Amino acid sequence: MPRGFYADDRGRVRPVAGGGGRSGSVLLAGLIALSAVGYGGAVGLSAGGGSGGGGGPGSSVEERAVQGGDLARRGDAEGAWQRMGLRELKRTDVQRAPCADASFGRVREFLRQHECTSVDRVLFTVGDDAGNSAVIAVAWVALASRGDAREFQDLVDAPGTGDVKALGTAQVGLAEVAFSGANYGSECDRTTVTVAEAEVATGYVTPEVLDALAEVAARLPR
Repeated sequence: MPRGFYADDRGRVRPVAGGGGRSGSVLLAGLIALSAVGYGGAVGLSAGGGSGGGGGPGSSVEERAVQGGDLARRGDAEGAWQRMGLRELKRTDVQRAPCADASFGRVREFLRQHECTSVDRVLFTVGDDAGNSAVIAVAWVALASRGDAREFQDLVDAPGTGDVKALGTAQVGLAEVAFSGANYGSECDRTTVTVAEAEVATGYVTPEVLDALAEVAARLPR
């Protein structure tokens, strides 16, 4: 393990206190080499860049995630998935819920004790031409101040503190999928924290791709 980092109980490499945060990094660049080599047949990782064009021949997952994240920040979700070598299959409408109702654990207690103005949630499914697909849950949590937003992101990023509940996957035509938190991304933009998680829906998807999809999805603006 590189100095200044540790593996949490979700299996993610994380910085120790004072060593830098999750937000702003894409898959801890330079620490985890997410190469497409050796993952032929996984979602979006064919030698030619996968379905939808991907990032070009030989592009690594990390490179695609950086490019996809840039598109996601501009609000181009479909373009972001295509840059990852995938296509969008389905999405729900964005749905708003009371903050406490849409969360659990210490995350819920935080939102009860601080001024949370809204939680908006959406589900996406993305896939390739071989029948492999992933489901991605995204939630935008709006707080009253930037300080509250940063504190909330620190809390929700930590393992064992609860989470924002994902919408039911029946809404995108899937059997119930449990979101484990193992494939996760978050982003703090002023007073809004975006939380995203990804899981396999059908076929086979590597953990590296799932984590990249969550990181990219966390860049989507509300």
